Amino acid sequence: MHSNLWIFIWRRKLSFLLVVSGLVLLGLWTWAILIDTTASAQPPAAPISNSERQQQQQQSTGYQQVHIIQKLIEQANRVLRAERLKDNAVEKSPSPVQRLGNVRSLRPTQAKKAPLPMSESFLFEQERLKILEQQQRQRNAGMEELNANAEDERMLSSAERQTQYEHELQRMGVPVVAGIGPDGPRAPAERLVHLDLKGAPPKLSFLKQLLPVLRALGATGLLIEYEDMFPYSGVLQPLAAHNAYKEDELRDFLECAALHGLSVMPLVQTFGHMEYVLKLSGFEQLRELAESPQSICPSQPQSMALLEQMLTQVIELHSQCLGQATPATNVPVARIRFTHIHIGCDEVQRMGECTTCRQRLRSELFLSHVVSMAHFIRRQWPHLGVVIWDDQLRSMSLSELQHSQVGSYVEPMVWVYASDIYRFIQPQLWDTYAKVFPSAWTASAFKGAFGESLLVPPLQHHLENNIRWLAVIAKEGGRFSKGLRGLALTGWQRYDHFAVLCELLPVGIPSLMTSLSTVSKGYFSTNPRDNELLRVLQCVFQPDSRRSGRPWLELHPNAHHSQLFAVCNYPGHLVFKYALRLFDKLAEIRLYLQQTRDQSAWLSDYNVRHNFSSPLRVRELTARTPMLIEELRAMAREAQQLLWEVYDEYTVTEFVEQHIYPTIEALQRQLARAEMLLQRRTWPQRPLPLPLKVQEDMGLVTHQQEQQ
Repeated sequence: MHSNLWIFIWRRKLSFLLVVSGLVLLGLWTWAILIDTTASAQPPAAPISNSERQQQQQQSTGYQQVHIIQKLIEQANRVLRAERLKDNAVEKSPSPVQRLGNVRSLRPTQAKKAPLPMSESFLFEQERLKILEQQQRQRNAGMEELNANAEDERMLSSAERQTQYEHELQRMGVPVVAGIGPDGPRAPAERLVHLDLKGAPPKLSFLKQLLPVLRALGATGLLIEYEDMFPYSGVLQPLAAHNAYKEDELRDFLECAALHGLSVMPLVQTFGHMEYVLKLSGFEQLRELAESPQSICPSQPQSMALLEQMLTQVIELHSQCLGQATPATNVPVARIRFTHIHIGCDEVQRMGECTTCRQRLRSELFLSHVVSMAHFIRRQWPHLGVVIWDDQLRSMSLSELQHSQVGSYVEPMVWVYASDIYRFIQPQLWDTYAKVFPSAWTASAFKGAFGESLLVPPLQHHLENNIRWLAVIAKEGGRFSKGLRGLALTGWQRYDHFAVLCELLPVGIPSLMTSLSTVSKGYFSTNPRDNELLRVLQCVFQPDSRRSGRPWLELHPNAHHSQLFAVCNYPGHLVFKYALRLFDKLAEIRLYLQQTRDQSAWLSDYNVRHNFSSPLRVRELTARTPMLIEELRAMAREAQQLLWEVYDEYTVTEFVEQHIYPTIEALQRQLARAEMLLQRRTWPQRPLPLPLKVQEDMGLVTHQQEQQ
């Protein structure tokens, strides 16, 4: 019987399969309906905690409910609109009173429908708001993580918080300095930004755009080194460059600085670095040595008269400037905060070498000149303090400094741009300064300190220099009776008047802003919500993701910048991005020239001297050269367009000639060498003779000459 049953099933196998499949599909369909009904009846779960498991559950539940709830909202809104339209139609209907001849009859009044209960009318709106809130939580997931981290940090002890802070600094590539952190010492009271105008002077319109950015990041004043960009007049008119600022333009800029709450400290060199004056005809007789215009002779009476005239014109212009209120901004009138003047006196390389100066000690000569200049300023403008660079004081003894009474006249500005500050300013020197001067200033650098002709400043090195100064200021400030006044962030544009350009100011802005925000806060803030960089520089920022684990700022020892600044929008950002591209292109071409000339076997100096090489190899090695020349020419034209927004034509042409033209020349020389090698059609037998010039230059004697 069982065999007959199996035979019957086998013959009807298709029918049985259809029946079983139908039952399975019916069951699946019933199960799906039950699941949808259950899901639609459940309200969306609200987030209770910030744990990752609950967030994942909320997100998965929310995604399943979005479609169903949106459909319910649409249907409910249609019903509610229909009810409102019907109610409005009843309210706008004609009056129920009708006249029949002289008899007035009243139409029965229809009872209005009661409005929907408050809970029912706002039910679907509440559901919609919950969906929107959930989507907003998903968008702010990264920021919620940052808030949670900040809450965790507040619960840590001071030591644990410092350890966590230093670990985060290491992830970001920011230098770690012991004692500097959120619980460390306070920021310096004054934070000055140095504007070096003796090279690549920016347009004042660009500098005015920079002022609110500097103020927002914590700057309190400007240290302006004019050199030949100051509009000297009268007998001093030859000292001004042909493209010097106009007096009315400079007044307007100084007033704008006052309106932004920035003090101004002008810097006028009065001993060394006097090349811009002593190079000129009519002033060469004031040099310490006739062959060098670097330093002025302090023993000549005409020298003091010249310096007093220069100081008078600069101080008077700054003293007379008032900030004017504009109708648009209605900003109140504000006088420039002008409390100090800097008279330089650094790197006096030729001192005490003329016949008159040799009769005095170098230290006595220097201190006497500084005291004379400071006495003139204090006599004419008693409210002004006088500042000098400190490097010429470092080798002097305590007795020499105290005997000269220089501490009663000037305040030194101690400058070190390296990471090891105590290597140059030992604790004993700090103690000497504190015994002579009631107060002092300090100076770091944000550009122009690690190479005379760099194109892009090494941001990490400058940031470390500034952070280490914070530690030194906190440690050594207590030695002085009036403390350390503040820190000046210098940004040199030339090493001296005759040097080529260093990094341009717009290219150094990321370094300046990173260091400025750090010294203004007293430490580098690793939390992007507390760091002003992202807001002020208008950076496109994505919070640190748990998936990538990458910090918001990454600095590396061999890198000039962080990728963060490539997505920021600040004054000069296009010049900065252009400089990065030019730096990479020049590095690529230098490597190409090195490989073709020094490492190849067919285009070396030996091949050129003997005019002996393979034409096929020469053509292969120089195939890219014409294309590279055209790329550099295109970048030169681009530099003209971009730099014109910041600089005048003289700076633009100097930059292109300094950074681009030498590489074009090198490529053209390579093509000329290759063309000479390609002209030859027959070659001599080996061995090749030693050229006579090489033999003479090296002092070699050949075997044939020995026999003769």
